[in-house]
Amino acid sequence: MSERPRLTVLSGPSGVGKSTVVAHMRKEYPEVWLSVSATTRKPRPGEKHGVHYFFVSDDEMDKLIANGELLEWAEFAGNRYGTPRAAVLEHLESGAPLLLEIDLQGARQVRESMEDALLVFLAPPSWEELVRRLTGRGTEPPEVIERRLDAAKIELAAEPEFDVTLVNTSVEDVARELLALVEVV
Repeated sequence: MSERPRLTVLSGPSGVGKSTVVAHMRKEYPEVWLSVSATTRKPRPGEKHGVHYFFVSDDEMDKLIANGELLEWAEFAGNRYGTPRAAVLEHLESGAPLLLEIDLQGARQVRESMEDALLVFLAPPSWEELVRRLTGRGTEPPEVIERRLDAAKIELAAEPEFDVTLVNTSVEDVARELLALVEVV
Protein backbone atom coordinates (compact mmCIF):
# COMPACT_ATOMS: atom_id res chain seq x y z
CA MET A 1 0.00 0.00 0.00
CA SER A 2 1.43 3.38 -0.94
CA GLU A 3 1.96 6.16 1.64
CA ARG A 4 -0.58 8.41 0.01
CA PRO A 5 -3.55 7.47 -2.09
CA ARG A 6 -3.29 7.67 -5.81
CA LEU A 7 -5.93 8.87 -8.17
CA THR A 8 -7.54 5.97 -10.05
CA VAL A 9 -9.19 6.79 -13.36
CA LEU A 10 -11.73 4.45 -14.96
CA SER A 11 -12.39 4.93 -18.64
CA GLY A 12 -13.58 2.93 -21.62
CA PRO A 13 -16.02 3.08 -24.49
CA SER A 14 -19.62 4.22 -24.12
CA GLY A 15 -21.86 1.29 -23.20
CA VAL A 16 -19.12 -0.83 -21.64
CA GLY A 17 -20.69 -0.58 -18.18
CA LYS A 18 -18.51 1.94 -16.33
CA SER A 19 -21.41 3.41 -14.33
CA THR A 20 -22.80 -0.02 -13.47
CA VAL A 21 -19.43 -1.27 -12.19
CA VAL A 22 -18.82 1.90 -10.16
CA ALA A 23 -22.34 1.80 -8.66
CA HIS A 24 -21.83 -1.83 -7.62
CA MET A 25 -18.42 -1.07 -6.13
CA ARG A 26 -19.67 1.95 -4.16
CA LYS A 27 -22.61 -0.03 -2.80
CA GLU A 28 -20.09 -2.42 -1.22
CA TYR A 29 -17.46 0.24 -0.39
CA PRO A 30 -19.08 3.68 -0.03
CA GLU A 31 -15.80 5.09 1.34
CA VAL A 32 -14.44 5.19 -2.22
CA TRP A 33 -15.01 8.79 -3.24
CA LEU A 34 -16.29 9.25 -6.75
CA SER A 35 -15.75 12.68 -8.19
CA VAL A 36 -18.91 14.56 -9.19
CA SER A 37 -18.54 16.19 -12.60
CA ALA A 38 -19.77 19.59 -13.68
CA THR A 39 -21.88 19.52 -16.85
CA THR A 40 -23.71 21.92 -19.12
CA ARG A 41 -26.40 19.35 -19.93
CA LYS A 42 -29.84 19.61 -18.37
CA PRO A 43 -30.71 17.25 -15.48
CA ARG A 44 -32.50 14.02 -16.35
CA PRO A 45 -35.45 12.94 -14.20
CA GLY A 46 -34.23 11.93 -10.74
CA GLU A 47 -30.79 13.56 -11.06
CA LYS A 48 -29.82 15.90 -8.24
CA HIS A 49 -27.45 18.88 -8.39
CA GLY A 50 -24.29 18.11 -6.41
CA VAL A 51 -25.06 14.39 -6.24
CA HIS A 52 -25.09 13.15 -9.84
CA TYR A 53 -23.58 16.26 -11.43
CA PHE A 54 -23.03 19.94 -10.79
CA PHE A 55 -25.35 21.40 -13.41
CA VAL A 56 -23.85 24.65 -14.70
CA SER A 57 -24.56 27.15 -17.47
CA ASP A 58 -22.31 27.57 -20.50
CA ASP A 59 -20.98 30.80 -18.98
CA GLU A 60 -20.18 29.08 -15.68
CA MET A 61 -18.39 26.27 -17.54
CA ASP A 62 -16.40 28.83 -19.57
CA LYS A 63 -15.23 30.41 -16.28
CA LEU A 64 -14.28 27.04 -14.73
CA ILE A 65 -12.18 26.22 -17.80
CA ALA A 66 -10.61 29.69 -18.10
CA ASN A 67 -9.65 29.71 -14.40
CA GLY A 68 -8.04 26.26 -14.55
CA GLU A 69 -10.56 24.92 -12.03
CA LEU A 70 -11.12 21.67 -13.94
CA LEU A 71 -8.69 18.75 -13.79
CA GLU A 72 -10.08 17.64 -17.14
CA TRP A 73 -13.00 18.49 -19.38
CA ALA A 74 -14.50 17.29 -22.62
CA GLU A 75 -17.41 17.92 -24.94
CA PHE A 76 -19.73 15.03 -25.63
CA ALA A 77 -23.01 15.01 -27.57
CA GLY A 78 -23.18 18.81 -27.55
CA ASN A 79 -22.61 19.19 -23.80
CA ARG A 80 -19.47 19.80 -21.78
CA TYR A 81 -18.39 17.77 -18.75
CA GLY A 82 -15.49 18.41 -16.39
CA THR A 83 -13.94 17.30 -13.09
CA PRO A 84 -13.52 20.03 -10.46
CA ARG A 85 -9.80 20.07 -9.56
CA ALA A 86 -10.07 21.34 -5.95
CA ALA A 87 -12.32 18.50 -4.76
CA VAL A 88 -9.97 15.86 -6.23
CA LEU A 89 -6.90 17.40 -4.60
CA GLU A 90 -8.69 17.75 -1.24
CA HIS A 91 -9.64 14.08 -1.23
CA LEU A 92 -6.13 12.98 -2.22
CA GLU A 93 -4.69 15.06 0.62
CA SER A 94 -7.16 13.57 3.13
CA GLY A 95 -6.07 10.04 2.23
CA ALA A 96 -9.45 8.96 0.89
CA PRO A 97 -9.57 6.36 -1.92
CA LEU A 98 -10.47 8.28 -5.04
CA LEU A 99 -11.97 7.27 -8.37
CA LEU A 100 -12.77 9.25 -11.51
CA GLU A 101 -15.11 7.75 -14.10
CA ILE A 102 -14.39 9.74 -17.26
CA ASP A 103 -14.04 9.46 -21.02
CA LEU A 104 -10.86 8.87 -23.02
CA GLN A 105 -10.21 12.57 -23.67
CA GLY A 106 -10.46 13.28 -19.94
CA ALA A 107 -8.21 10.35 -19.03
CA ARG A 108 -5.53 11.71 -21.37
CA GLN A 109 -5.78 15.15 -19.72
CA VAL A 110 -5.45 13.63 -16.24
CA ARG A 111 -2.36 11.67 -17.38
CA GLU A 112 -0.75 14.94 -18.47
CA SER A 113 -1.39 16.78 -15.21
CA MET A 114 -1.09 13.88 -12.71
CA GLU A 115 1.52 11.42 -13.92
CA ASP A 116 1.12 9.10 -10.92
CA ALA A 117 -2.59 8.53 -11.61
CA LEU A 118 -3.50 4.92 -12.40
CA LEU A 119 -5.45 4.72 -15.65
CA VAL A 120 -7.77 1.71 -15.85
CA PHE A 121 -9.43 0.75 -19.14
CA LEU A 122 -12.74 -1.08 -18.96
CA ALA A 123 -13.10 -3.23 -22.07
CA PRO A 124 -16.14 -5.12 -23.34
CA PRO A 125 -15.91 -8.93 -23.64
CA SER A 126 -16.26 -8.48 -27.42
CA TRP A 127 -17.22 -5.91 -30.04
CA GLU A 128 -20.51 -7.75 -30.59
CA GLU A 129 -21.38 -7.46 -26.91
CA LEU A 130 -20.65 -3.71 -26.93
CA VAL A 131 -22.91 -3.25 -29.98
CA ARG A 132 -25.64 -5.28 -28.22
CA ARG A 133 -25.38 -3.12 -25.09
CA LEU A 134 -25.46 0.16 -27.00
CA THR A 135 -28.38 -0.81 -29.24
CA GLY A 136 -30.22 -2.64 -26.43
CA ARG A 137 -30.60 0.47 -24.27
CA GLY A 138 -33.44 1.60 -26.52
CA THR A 139 -33.02 5.16 -25.29
CA GLU A 140 -31.35 6.75 -28.30
CA PRO A 141 -32.11 7.24 -31.99
CA PRO A 142 -30.10 5.22 -34.56
CA GLU A 143 -27.87 8.18 -35.55
CA VAL A 144 -26.78 8.65 -31.91
CA ILE A 145 -26.05 4.92 -31.58
CA GLU A 146 -24.03 5.09 -34.80
CA ARG A 147 -22.00 8.03 -33.40
CA ARG A 148 -21.41 6.12 -30.16
CA LEU A 149 -20.23 3.04 -32.09
CA ASP A 150 -17.85 5.15 -34.20
CA ALA A 151 -16.50 6.73 -31.01
CA ALA A 152 -16.20 3.29 -29.38
CA LYS A 153 -13.87 2.09 -32.18
CA ILE A 154 -11.55 5.04 -31.48
CA GLU A 155 -11.79 4.52 -27.71
CA LEU A 156 -11.01 0.79 -28.00
CA ALA A 157 -7.91 1.59 -30.05
CA ALA A 158 -6.61 3.72 -27.13
CA GLU A 159 -6.45 0.75 -24.73
CA PRO A 160 -2.60 0.52 -24.88
CA GLU A 161 -2.39 4.04 -23.36
CA PHE A 162 -3.78 2.68 -20.08
CA ASP A 163 -1.90 1.05 -17.19
CA VAL A 164 -4.40 -1.76 -16.60
CA THR A 165 -7.22 -3.32 -18.62
CA LEU A 166 -10.23 -4.97 -16.98
CA VAL A 167 -12.67 -6.92 -19.17
CA ASN A 168 -16.28 -6.45 -18.12
CA THR A 169 -17.51 -10.04 -18.22
CA SER A 170 -19.03 -9.84 -14.72
CA VAL A 171 -19.93 -6.64 -12.86
CA GLU A 172 -19.13 -8.27 -9.49
CA ASP A 173 -15.69 -9.50 -10.62
CA VAL A 174 -14.72 -6.22 -12.25
CA ALA A 175 -15.90 -4.21 -9.23
CA ARG A 176 -13.71 -6.42 -7.00
CA GLU A 177 -10.68 -6.01 -9.30
CA LEU A 178 -11.23 -2.25 -9.44
CA LEU A 179 -11.43 -2.09 -5.64
CA ALA A 180 -8.07 -3.83 -5.37
CA LEU A 181 -6.58 -1.23 -7.74
CA VAL A 182 -8.07 1.65 -5.76
CA GLU A 183 -6.39 0.03 -2.72
CA VAL A 184 -9.48 -0.22 -0.57
CA VAL A 185 -9.18 -3.93 0.07
